[in-house]
Amino acid sequence: MNISPNTNSEDPTEKYPSSQPSQHQSRVPGITSEMNPKPDHGEETYKGTGKLKGKKAIITGGDSGIGRAVAIAFAREGADILISYLDEDQDAEDTAALIEASGRRAILVRGDIGNEDHCIQIVEKAVNEFGQIDILVNNAAYQMARNSLQEISSEEWDYTFRTNIYSMFYLCKASEPYMNPGSSIINTTSVNAYNPKPILVPYAATKGAIQNFTASLAQLLGEKGIRVNCVAPGPIWTPLIPATMPDVESFGTDVPLQRAGQPVELSAVYVMLASSEASYISGATIPVTGGKPTI
Repeated sequence: MNISPNTNSEDPTEKYPSSQPSQHQSRVPGITSEMNPKPDHGEETYKGTGKLKGKKAIITGGDSGIGRAVAIAFAREGADILISYLDEDQDAEDTAALIEASGRRAILVRGDIGNEDHCIQIVEKAVNEFGQIDILVNNAAYQMARNSLQEISSEEWDYTFRTNIYSMFYLCKASEPYMNPGSSIINTTSVNAYNPKPILVPYAATKGAIQNFTASLAQLLGEKGIRVNCVAPGPIWTPLIPATMPDVESFGTDVPLQRAGQPVELSAVYVMLASSEASYISGATIPVTGGKPTI
């Protein structure tokens, strides 16, 4: 029997490049403008339908990578957004311009989320500017590839945990009093919570902690009508990769779809979890891994 091809379908193995040219950035967490090829954040493709109309969101690490893609999607779905970022001013300004081009407000807050006082200031800024917090996306992360345990300093271990998991506690605690029933917290974990890479010991440990934190918090805040979930990305082409990982050329080729994912390919998951369409989803982890198993 002959089967006619469906011209409305896209082959996910061929939608984006299967490899990247060799490159390295000396500055962590990396800069978007120095990447080759540039990631797809949905600048030209994401179309909103008002799923988040009137919502106010905080996104950490919202200047680039997954955070930028989520910011674009949220803005086009109708949300105003506070972007928290470390020190990548140009990336942050570019993301703010994309938010404002969608007709929404963008607030930028620079600084280290590993510091509790700074996290409190982020929340206070959002409340002062927006009057409410409906969505908190804890997305910022730090990693560094190391080939031996002896290469990992105590300072690096502490910084990784402060950036990746302490900050979530600080921001969730500070935000909770301002979150009404129907609010949503979305934490970014990783496929490394399931299949930890030996070269990412501190990072993988924090990602496992994020999943357990999310599961506990979903139970703790459920009676208040606040949902808590996480997204587990696989290999995604973001500035952190050329800044921290070896063998960029083969990055992502070990998953069943045989390529790295693009930030825009996670957008719809964050939008769904932030919207009322996910009203009965809490305590869940949604993998976006290119087919890499998480069971």
